[in-house]
Amino acid sequence: MGTRGREIVGIDVNHLLKLLNAAYASEWLAYYQYWLGAKVIKGPMKDAVAAELTQHANEELSHAVLVSNRIIQLRGTPVLSPKEWFDLSPCKYDAPADPYVAALLDQNIAGEQCAISSYKGLMDATKDKDMVTYNMALTILEQEVEHEEDLQSLREDLDLMISRGSK
Repeated sequence: MGTRGREIVGIDVNHLLKLLNAAYASEWLAYYQYWLGAKVIKGPMKDAVAAELTQHANEELSHAVLVSNRIIQLRGTPVLSPKEWFDLSPCKYDAPADPYVAALLDQNIAGEQCAISSYKGLMDATKDKDMVTYNMALTILEQEVEHEEDLQSLREDLDLMISRGSK
C-alpha cells in the first residue's frame, strides 16, 4: 500500500493488523474444517451436505485470500505458521471426530455464527475509519450469513427426514 493509503486509515494500523490476522487464521481453520468434513461425512443426505461443505470450503479459502491481500496492502504480514491459527482465531476449530451429518452441520453452524460475530466486530472497528477493510468485511459477512442459512436449512431438512422416517 502506498504511504497515503496507509495514512488514511483512521485506526491504529498495528491493531487493525492483529484483527485481520485473527480473521485470516479463522478462515484457514474454517476452510480445513469444511474441507475435511466433506471428505469424512456419513449418514443421510451426505452427498448434498458434502457438496455444500465443499462449496463453503472454497469460499472460506477465498476469504483468506481477501484478508491476506488487505494485510499485505497495510504493509503487514499474514500469519506465517499454521501453529498460530489456533491462538489467534476467535473461532474454534471442531475436528470432525463424529462424521455423522447432523454433528458436522451443528459444528459448522456454530463456526459460521462465530464468523458472523467476528466480522461484525471488524466492521464496528473500521466503520468510518477504514472503508477498504470495512467493505471487505461486509462482503465476507454477507457470505457468512448465507453459509449459516444454507447449513441451517440442511439441518432442518435432515430433521424432517428423520422425524418422518421414524413414524
